[in-house]
Amino acid sequence: MLRFLATLSSLNLWVIFLAENLLVTALALLFGWLILKLNKKPIKPASSTEILICLLTNIINTAITYAGYWLFKHKYLQLTFETNWTILRDFILLFLLMDLAMFVFHYLIHHSAVYKVVHKFHHHYADPIPIDLFVLHPFETVSFGALWIIMLMLYSFNFYAVIIYLTVNVFFGVTGHLGIEPVPAAIRKLFPFRYLGTSSFHHRHHLDINHNFGFYTNIWDKLFKTYKA
Repeated sequence: MLRFLATLSSLNLWVIFLAENLLVTALALLFGWLILKLNKKPIKPASSTEILICLLTNIINTAITYAGYWLFKHKYLQLTFETNWTILRDFILLFLLMDLAMFVFHYLIHHSAVYKVVHKFHHHYADPIPIDLFVLHPFETVSFGALWIIMLMLYSFNFYAVIIYLTVNVFFGVTGHLGIEPVPAAIRKLFPFRYLGTSSFHHRHHLDINHNFGFYTNIWDKLFKTYKA
């Protein structure tokens, strides 16, 4: 696949990366819709503003994808392609490091003037629906993308671990914006669920902006006393 991409023009790469991002968005929204349907929750239609911002987010994410590929092509960003235990190791490493980095970034935004200008836009949706995962201020989308690329440049991660991480990232993003908790309380008390950022965990953050800044886990919130059940 990477060899094929290397033969394409910049325009063709942009088209492919845009199609990829739109496909991921469509699958994410379909997944969210199915969970809401299975839980018999009325599905609130997205507003025209949400749809437009979602499309803008996809365009920005396409630019970030292209930037990441350009850095990889010019060897500023290194990846490995072994199919062995490093896939699991690198996935866990990415999962925890990105969770910590985004917790810090998220916490700092909420405790600065940036919140009122940038992140408050996302919190306009106190009762989120799946598309709100992609409804972010453009500056915030760029910032998260830059954080992701910087993380990849720090270490030569396994390519397949990166793909798994990106899939898990979308999964957590969608479930965090369902507006319901599909996982029964009894299961959420079990390992590893009691340490994960469940739907209700992130929904609580939309209702109370002073708590639950984590994305994939609640570990950092519990450690830094910002956790609220």
